[in-house]
Amino acid sequence: MRQNRGLGFILIVVILGLIIYLSFDGGEPIGIPGVNDMRLGIDIRGGIYTTLYPDLPEGERPTEDELNSARRIIETRLESKGIFDKNVTVETEHGRIIVEIPFAPGEEDFNPQKAIEEIGRTARLTFREVDEEKVDENGNFLPTDKIVIEGKHVKDAGVGTNPDTGEIVVTLELNEEGAQKFAEATERLIGERIAIFMDDVLIVAPIVNNVITDGNAIITGQRTAKEAGELADTIRAGALPFRMVAEEINSISPILGEGALKVTIRAGIVAYILIALFLIVYYRLAGVIASIAVTGLISITLLIMSAMGITLTLPGIAGIILSIGMGVDANVVIFERIKEEIKNGKTIGASVDEGFKRAFKAILDSNITTILTAAVLYWLGSGPIRGFAITLIMGVTLSFLTGVTATRLMLKSIVGTRITNPRMMCGA
Repeated sequence: MRQNRGLGFILIVVILGLIIYLSFDGGEPIGIPGVNDMRLGIDIRGGIYTTLYPDLPEGERPTEDELNSARRIIETRLESKGIFDKNVTVETEHGRIIVEIPFAPGEEDFNPQKAIEEIGRTARLTFREVDEEKVDENGNFLPTDKIVIEGKHVKDAGVGTNPDTGEIVVTLELNEEGAQKFAEATERLIGERIAIFMDDVLIVAPIVNNVITDGNAIITGQRTAKEAGELADTIRAGALPFRMVAEEINSISPILGEGALKVTIRAGIVAYILIALFLIVYYRLAGVIASIAVTGLISITLLIMSAMGITLTLPGIAGIILSIGMGVDANVVIFERIKEEIKNGKTIGASVDEGFKRAFKAILDSNITTILTAAVLYWLGSGPIRGFAITLIMGVTLSFLTGVTATRLMLKSIVGTRITNPRMMCGA
């Protein structure tokens, strides 16, 4: 029985060891990058500065509402790529938008084209009537000024299957105004084509076979599910009110640089060692288990951030450190409750069960309060503030998992073995 309990402890340590290995070295066979391949924020590594101007007829200027709408869409597209460390600024007086984003991992040299790709497509989606005589050298239809509906009329987009042919399609759900316009156009153009353009690039030009009155349409012609998904993501993220052109693209230097990151990491390692030593000296075996759990917390957080492509920024690091503090605090509360139960004359096994039971509510309350605070920061904040909120929510959630679940499993697995006695267990 004792051997079985010891094996449980070893199994948990092995699992945490595997997570630590994956987080720092990466899991190339399963597509998980390591810490060294994580995207670093502008404040650490630097990035790209680009100025976007609306492509409008000469003499026309974008309104403030249109520019703000474009800003929100660009932010949404960047965040969908895991880029939370960004600065998107509207300059209404100049009619432009300034975007700053961090370099991608492995990008040592400035690459303007890659910069534009990082920002995401800023294409304008339009459904247009077709002029059979207006084609390019490849026979593709050219855009006309007869616009049926625009991207702003699309309420949602997804990937589906055409029930008649089985081919992969992009499904569109139109808003009320879009559905009304589309119904009128499809009724008028039965047997003719409505071409779908992304900017001036033809996507597909299907023939209208029947009147579409329910606001649900499909885009055919997608070769793969991935291609359909990318198009649906672009549409769903939002269509800009006008096409935007990057007229200036420059690299920007980091505010603090990678040197500051190394100093921060070294300071974090020293602080972690001091905390671990304190836990081990004061709580003995329980302190060792707490140190293992905290190490697991750091590794799991970094592993998830790396796998999801979330940018690591200095505010993000602050969120991780704060979540580590929450994890240590949870373990201290639990161990103190266990010591109280042991002093009251209960066995180690009963003390562990009762200690966790008594500490659970206090830990849960503090974690929920912190998560709610971080959620408000994410909802109201932007850029680095959202990055801090993301890492804090993630870290606090994981600290509850490691500080309560993993710690309890490890403690329970060694209760009753020869190495456990009240003083050795938690210094009681």
